[in-house]
Amino acid sequence: MPARIIAFALGTAVGGAIVGASVAWEKDSSSSSVSKRTALVISPTATAVVDPNEILKYGTPLISADIGNRKAFISLYDRRMRNPAWVAEVLTAKSLERKNGDRKNSEFYEDAEIPLKFRTKLSDYSRSGYDRGHQAPAADAKISQEAMNETFILSNICPQTPQLNHWAHFEDFCRRLTAQYQTVRIITGPLYLPKQDQDGKWRVSYEVIGTPPNVAVPTHFYKIIVADNGETEQVAVAAFVMPNSTVSIPDSTPLTDFQMPLEAIERAAGLEFLNKLPVSKRKDLCKETSCTVLVRQFANSNRGIKQLPGPKL
Repeated sequence: MPARIIAFALGTAVGGAIVGASVAWEKDSSSSSVSKRTALVISPTATAVVDPNEILKYGTPLISADIGNRKAFISLYDRRMRNPAWVAEVLTAKSLERKNGDRKNSEFYEDAEIPLKFRTKLSDYSRSGYDRGHQAPAADAKISQEAMNETFILSNICPQTPQLNHWAHFEDFCRRLTAQYQTVRIITGPLYLPKQDQDGKWRVSYEVIGTPPNVAVPTHFYKIIVADNGETEQVAVAAFVMPNSTVSIPDSTPLTDFQMPLEAIERAAGLEFLNKLPVSKRKDLCKETSCTVLVRQFANSNRGIKQLPGPKL
């Protein structure tokens, strides 16, 4: 999909409204995951015909957010799509120079902290034709074997086409930024964007895999990069979107062809990013450094990776 079409599709996507509610956080001390449960506190008004608490007598439909706090990344799992909504990580030259993890010793495994009915299963990818695409790359988590192992949890994985080789070059670009910047923060996640049909109307369409088919196949992936050196008030920021297409992206395609306004990604994802970083303190990363990838031949790094058996039902 050409960049201009991606941009238009992003412009047409609308994020959901947030309803006022009280929020309670729960954390199991023995768990690396935080469950965020939103409770609606409703007070009847003098003009109410029916007590709203009577309407919700047997429970309020809630959206629970499964936040995974791992050694090398933090993630938010989307129970509806069975994919992470976002995965955040921080890279430094020091963290990347450590070689204490080897992906040959890692195995894909299910996230047992997510309720079974909402969980992505190992069997969902069987004969699907899609790779298990890391959102936080294993190569970013070599600080320890445990940290690398955690990148293979399915709540850090999305269905990704084998043709998306440019994504691996992109991840390498992010790591190389640590040679120029003291700290590189990255947020990665899937998008489900509309495309224009022959009748001129825009529709959202995506494949669903698994048995039963529950795991959504993203149409695109986004990556937001925030790089800083600590001694300046301004921070270098850039946001990118790449199609999860069966058509390979030519190696010669400039990375800037995929650069998009951050606000457009926010509208499409229904998420607000960098809310603690004022726009006035942001500068364009691709005007501060060369946003180019080094084309390297990456073998399918997931080939030969074992997988732990799923939990017994």
